[in-house]
Amino acid sequence: MTLDLTRFKCLGCGACCRQSGYVRLDEKEPDIIAHFLNMNVRDFIETFTCLTRDRNGLSIIDAPDGSCIFLDSNGCRINPVKPAQCRDFPVKWRFSGFEQICEWARKNGSSSQ
Repeated sequence: MTLDLTRFKCLGCGACCRQSGYVRLDEKEPDIIAHFLNMNVRDFIETFTCLTRDRNGLSIIDAPDGSCIFLDSNGCRINPVKPAQCRDFPVKWRFSGFEQICEWARKNGSSSQ
């Protein structure tokens, strides 16, 4: 049996945020996040983003340990304005093996259904 992701409710464990990789920003998200952080958008882009390898957009940079730069001990520092890529995980997209690290998936896995 597979997970019913229509019932997904993020528990805020941050496991997905500890995975390195691109968190692509859409055209409007740098402005939205910069405003939330009370930053000039240019400063936000220079401080917290990088150009993706395919040069098709910006991504939030990783912290030195590979986790999201906005993840701290209290969770996501930009949660109210987090990028669509983050909001859409794991319903609209997911990486292989997410079920083993996601707290919700582990609690709602096939063994409990």
